[in-house]
Amino acid sequence: MSEAILEIRGLCKEYPAFRLKDVGFSLERGRIMGFIGRNGAGKTTTLKSMLNIVHPSAGEVRFFGLDFAQSELEIKRRIGFVSGGANYYPNKKLSVITAVTRSFYEHWDEAAYRRYLALFAIDESKTPRQLSAGMQVKYALALALSHGAELLILDEPTSGLDPVSRDELVDVFLTLADEGVSILFSTHITEDLDKCADDVTYIRSGEIVFSLPLAELREKYRAVELTAEQAERYRDGLIGCKRAKQGFTALVERGAFTELGGHEAGLEEIMVHLDKEARDDG
Repeated sequence: MSEAILEIRGLCKEYPAFRLKDVGFSLERGRIMGFIGRNGAGKTTTLKSMLNIVHPSAGEVRFFGLDFAQSELEIKRRIGFVSGGANYYPNKKLSVITAVTRSFYEHWDEAAYRRYLALFAIDESKTPRQLSAGMQVKYALALALSHGAELLILDEPTSGLDPVSRDELVDVFLTLADEGVSILFSTHITEDLDKCADDVTYIRSGEIVFSLPLAELREKYRAVELTAEQAERYRDGLIGCKRAKQGFTALVERGAFTELGGHEAGLEEIMVHLDKEARDDG
């Protein structure tokens, strides 16, 4: 039986212009979950509400079977969190910041830390101010990966990285998952998820649209290319039909309209067309 590392039920957060509404999903040990949605859909609010960085108005969050509100300190020692908005003392050397961070974790793995420094080409003599945005993300990941975390929660971890660095990071994620580490990361770079995700959770306007294994999601849809005539003829069965450079593209249910051909839909195609469908319906 699979072990749920993270369980979220009925998570809500209200702002004057935005509401997180009854968010719920779960993540099992050793699996990688991509958390996707448009900018402003509620990804960061969800992650921060889970960790009480912002205070949710309702909901239950459990890590490792423990209630977060009752076991916050123990849970935070067992997870790693990296946010794109993380700030360090800008003029302190990275070696000093690491020494302070190391003191908080009894299971700090110095060998792992040194390995990630080398992998990410990080110079500890530099200060955060001297690092690019991408290198700051790499440094934050090196810290998060070096204290035996059983669960990594990452907010847009690859957004500031070049394609080669992103590919290296995906390899790290896959290796960690093989070792039993669970990973939840929000991203708008769906190509990275196509390479490594086991599950995908899609949030739109503060509500979860689906939370499914990626393989199951891919089984649901097929992407098709259409002429203007075909787009008109089949429009009632098309999902998120939109203009393309030549003609139109859309999703169809896997077994529908086989005469149109098409191909297995990638995650980006699925997200774009489902979002288009929702806007059209709205």
